[in-house]
Amino acid sequence: MKKRLIAVMLCVVMMASLLVGCKSGSEGSGDDKDSSGSAGTNTMEVEGDYTELEVWTFIELHQEFYTNMAEKWNEANPDKQVKLTLSNMQYDDMHNKLSLALESGEGAPDVVDIELGKFPAFMVGDVELMDLTESIEPYKDTTVESRLDIYSKDGSRYGLPTHVGATVAFYNTELLEGAGIDYTQIKTWDEFKAAGVKYYEATGKYFACVETFANWMINLMLVQKGGDYLDGDGNLDLTNDTLVEVLQYIKDMQGTSAFATVPGGQPDNEEAYPSYNSGDYAVQIMPFWQTSRFTSYMTDLEGDVAIAPAPVWKDGDVKSIGGGGTGTAVVKTSENADLAAEVFAFIKLSEEANKEVWNVLGFDPVNTAVWEDEELTKNPDNKFVQFFNTYPFDTLNEIKDSIAALDTLSNEKWPSINNELVTTTLNNIYENGMPVKEALEESQQTLENEFN
Repeated sequence: MKKRLIAVMLCVVMMASLLVGCKSGSEGSGDDKDSSGSAGTNTMEVEGDYTELEVWTFIELHQEFYTNMAEKWNEANPDKQVKLTLSNMQYDDMHNKLSLALESGEGAPDVVDIELGKFPAFMVGDVELMDLTESIEPYKDTTVESRLDIYSKDGSRYGLPTHVGATVAFYNTELLEGAGIDYTQIKTWDEFKAAGVKYYEATGKYFACVETFANWMINLMLVQKGGDYLDGDGNLDLTNDTLVEVLQYIKDMQGTSAFATVPGGQPDNEEAYPSYNSGDYAVQIMPFWQTSRFTSYMTDLEGDVAIAPAPVWKDGDVKSIGGGGTGTAVVKTSENADLAAEVFAFIKLSEEANKEVWNVLGFDPVNTAVWEDEELTKNPDNKFVQFFNTYPFDTLNEIKDSIAALDTLSNEKWPSINNELVTTTLNNIYENGMPVKEALEESQQTLENEFN
């Protein structure tokens, strides 16, 4: 098992230079752009008796968030106080250091943030992380289950999610109204495509982008059709009819001239933000955490953007899937594993914590109980409520019971599959004009050679 773990980690490390700058665009966390990328340590001030917990993260904002929530835990649990020592490291350094610590059995922290693209590597063989199923139980009924599933193996849950990352549509209503398009009438992908054609004919500008360095829209369309990148036995299956159909449909959208690749290959990219900010594209199909990108990088669009459910193929389809993620895990061999699991389940899943996930980070909280709190979700002083011309949580509540997950995300093959898709397959199809089936066959062979 340990040799296999090293092999998988080496494979992931080789991807690092490609993924680290755009992790959110390739099934990364969605919050990793808040990482400082530099090392730093923060230690809480705690009086009296306490248990010290060492925490590793690659996201600087998590240090402050965890500290604030740990202080609330201490206030409510004076007999089980904790003192967090938090280390913020560069993305690759932290994941590599964790792999080596678990392999050697020395130097691992009590608690660690593991980015979604890396998580499957830690699920290989005998899992060195603690089963958190029992700690999750008090919050399970109000937590989006599909977000727990992506950090699971054989029915056990090993990671605490940071957000839902529900895939939604961001419509620039000012641009669309100018072209005579009512976004509220777009329910299906066929209607989405037709609206794009109408918009392009009226304006000469692009309606939405075709992804080459991400698969946010692709994964949603695939899951809605019941498809995946693996077959029912977990074998690589990139040439399946459903995936071919989805990618061909998008290629046909591109053929209308209303849909085009965007600088950076997807909407969540520093190269792409100016294109949206200046009105070169009118729509984004993205995980909900894109809200924070609008308020940070596309500020000219304040008041012009509506959040709505993404299209479906037909009535009854899944309405959304979670995109990106960072799972907080507890190391199984930690002397304080049980307490750490209890504390961090509170920090990541409690209603109190999830209110702050929205207020501070602008992410869609995994605890849906807070979605009904209009004092929170319609707070006129909240910068995200102020930015968009619809209430963001209205859409979340509309799709609340229909948020799924791509099964492959929890499979050890996913990092390699995703890397091949966003660096080769999609570029071959949408930039180089290669036929869909041919591109998928080529990538299938490449990955089979790697896996074997």
